Amino acid sequence: MALSGWVCLVTGASRGIGKGVALQLSEAGATVYVTGRNERALREAASEVKARGGQCVPVVCDSSKDDDIKQLFERIGREQKGRLDILVNNAYDGVQAIFDYSEKKFWEMDPSVWDSMNNAGLRGHYICSVYAARLMVQAGRGLLVVISSTGGLQYCSNVPYGVGKAACDRLAADCAVDLRGRGVVSVSLWPGAVRTELVIQNVMDRQPRSEEHQKIREGLSTGETPELSGRCIVELAKDTNLMALTGKVLMTSDLARRYNIRDVDGRSVFDNMSVSFLVSQVPYLSWLSSFIPSFLRLPKFVLTLLHGRF
Repeated sequence: MALSGWVCLVTGASRGIGKGVALQLSEAGATVYVTGRNERALREAASEVKARGGQCVPVVCDSSKDDDIKQLFERIGREQKGRLDILVNNAYDGVQAIFDYSEKKFWEMDPSVWDSMNNAGLRGHYICSVYAARLMVQAGRGLLVVISSTGGLQYCSNVPYGVGKAACDRLAADCAVDLRGRGVVSVSLWPGAVRTELVIQNVMDRQPRSEEHQKIREGLSTGETPELSGRCIVELAKDTNLMALTGKVLMTSDLARRYNIRDVDGRSVFDNMSVSFLVSQVPYLSWLSSFIPSFLRLPKFVLTLLHGRF
């Protein structure tokens, strides 16, 4: 119960990564506020969280509505006497749109797709971070986490998705600058391929429509459970040298190595930065992958060089 007495907020926790994070924070002893728009789904998720032995407070909240967010933080401040230790910005309304528009270019999509992906999942993150920082700065400690993805580095799915994720990474980095010297850490977290409920429904349970679809299915066969991100956040919260990571983009695979974490199903966490894996993705070089030691990894600065814009 390493986080006993801690107060945490996870937005968008009715399912997927958000619920997985809430489950792990609760199991570590924290009081976890969870939000979502669908009251029934939210209460079902809260019941699962409570079964882990922690305290869970479900709050119906639409992260695309400013008043909902304001009332949420007023409630936390009132009930917890101004204490908030961890905010996990996870709410996102664009997952289904990713699948619905998977074969369309940006000019072929309705412009409203931008709003479905980036109102709750970017603007809402910023507003939540503002209110959370007011509580945390006053206390002189806290952890802000934005759930992002590799879509912030390179094209992934569609234009609104990638732009939103790049902005999430920048949000975490720039908040860290303003929070310097205040005792509050701000990071962006990149999970790997995660087998959420919607991913299983839309990808794993359907026959492949194309070669690309088949590759996605194969990648998800070694994917993470939604709770791995939660395990990573728990370990981050316990890290006495956490301030050294503020402003950074953190990958779950890296954190698994850093803290010696396994996924909740007992599997080792797949390392998508290993040279062996990367070579295996090149058709005419894949045969070499079995000869490359697993500990050899691609340095992070290479990612910046490969996707540089100057």
